[in-house]
Parts: sequence; C-alpha cells; structure tokens
Amino acid sequence: MVSLDLLRTFLAVYREGSLTRAARRLGLSQPAVTIQLRLLEERLGRPLFTRLPRGVAPTPAADLLARRIADPLDQLAAFAAAGLDEPADSFGGIVHLGAPVELVTARVLPALADLVGRGLELRVTIGVSDELLQGLRSGALDLAVLTARPRRRGLRAEPLLDEEFALVAAEPWTTRLAGADDLAAALAAAPLIAYAEELPIVRRYWQSVFEVRPALQAALVVPNLHAVLAAVRAGAGYSVLPTYLCADDLAANRLTVLHEPPVPPLNTLFLASRADTALTGAVNAVRERLLTRLVDWPA
Repeated sequence: MVSLDLLRTFLAVYREGSLTRAARRLGLSQPAVTIQLRLLEERLGRPLFTRLPRGVAPTPAADLLARRIADPLDQLAAFAAAGLDEPADSFGGIVHLGAPVELVTARVLPALADLVGRGLELRVTIGVSDELLQGLRSGALDLAVLTARPRRRGLRAEPLLDEEFALVAAEPWTTRLAGADDLAAALAAAPLIAYAEELPIVRRYWQSVFEVRPALQAALVVPNLHAVLAAVRAGAGYSVLPTYLCADDLAANRLTVLHEPPVPPLNTLFLASRADTALTGAVNAVRERLLTRLVDWPA
C-alpha cells in the first residue's frame, strides 16, 4: 500500500514543478522530498519525473497518477483544515482554475467572489491557452478558459462568452485619427500599442473589418492587456481591445472608439475540462457559476 504522505509529496512536486518549491510548500527538506519520491517510484515500479536544468518534468505515469489522486487529496486536505468541530463546507475540495489574466481580473473573480465568501477554495493559474491546455491534460487544472475551442481529444468545451473588439484611442490621437479621410493610412502613421509582436488581436480586427492583413509594426509591445489599456489611456497611441476591458473608460469618455463597423469582430471563449473526469461538487459549482454569469455578460 502507498502511504498518503508519499502521494502528498508527489502531488506537491507535480504542481510546483520543482523539488525545492515543493519542499518549501510541505515544510520538508529537499533531501526528504527526494527520498519520498524515490520510495514512491520504487513502489510503483516506474519513474515519475525527469530532471531538468531547472525543476522537473512529469512523465506520462505522473500525469496519470495526478489525475487519479488530485481531487481526493484536495478533499482530504480541506476536511483536515476544517477540523472535527467545524462543519465541512458544502463545496468539498479545492478547485484549480486557469484563465487569461485580463478575464480573471475583469470577470472571473467578480463572478466567483461570493462563492469564495461561502467557503469555496480556489486556486487560479494565469496563462495563455497552450499553457492552460497542458494543465488540463496533466490534471493540474480542473477548468480552463480558452480563447479557442480545443481540438485535442479527451477534453470537453462549452461556449462561455463572446469577446467583442474595438479600435480605441485617447487624446491627442482621438482628434488626429477619428476625423481622418483615410483611416487606414492615418492608423499606419500613428503609434500602435500591441499585446504581442505578431499582433494577434490587431490582425483579427484588420482581417474582419478591413479584409486585409495589417502592414503595421507596433510602437509599444507589452504582453498584458491591462498594460496596453493603460498606455492607450495615457495617450501613447491606439490599439484594439476587448470592449469588456475598456467599457468604463469608454463610458467616461477617457477613450473613444475610432471606427464602428456594421459587424464588430467577435471571438468566442470556451470553458474546458477533462472529459474523462467527473466534475466534483466544487468544480461543478464554479462551472455553473461561470456559465450563467459570463455567457450573457454584456460585452
């Protein structure tokens, strides 16, 4: 029989991706964590991690083990934390949720705030879709908000909400751009603030609205849409942003929509989970709340 202590140590290393961080989290020495992992591997008869220059990478056997033990161990930990004299919360277990940082800040956490106040234990991972997909497949995440429908087998995906995108700027660029006879030419000569060098959001907008690929180079690139918004608000240039992110600034006239196409560009976000795993009470509570609160949220 494999002891719970060995499984807890394994799960900590699996989630942290590092023996050092796992030892710190467990309150153990790194040699103790190494010994426990070795014992577990001997009892299972297969390696669980591959050593990297920095940290460790799970083997397929580790991915399978994590999927099987994560929820039960989280529920035991929640019960132990509550104690015998306190009633266990009605959610039962920690929920591991992954999502883009902008959506987490603007919508996900506000939608889940009262559940946390009622006893929900939530661990949020910030990342892009490829990283979150890996977290789902490995069992490190229970749910993930993805910017495209996942094509990989073994995952279920439900439409969560539609992002609407707007071309926005603040003064002095609003005056210079909004009245331009040739908006595309004026935009090409103005500083563009972008999320990434490849201009994924800008490219989607240009192809949908102007039906061409943008021949643009960003003046400022920052991989955080909150930072893009701050730069545009401060007058650094223009950008394409989800309307939910800049709604307050548009309402307060700090930003202006430079162009209003007949059909605004949209992108559907999906809530994904593993198809081979039954959703626990806590995970299902988060899933239902996000689907009901976000799917009809005004853009």
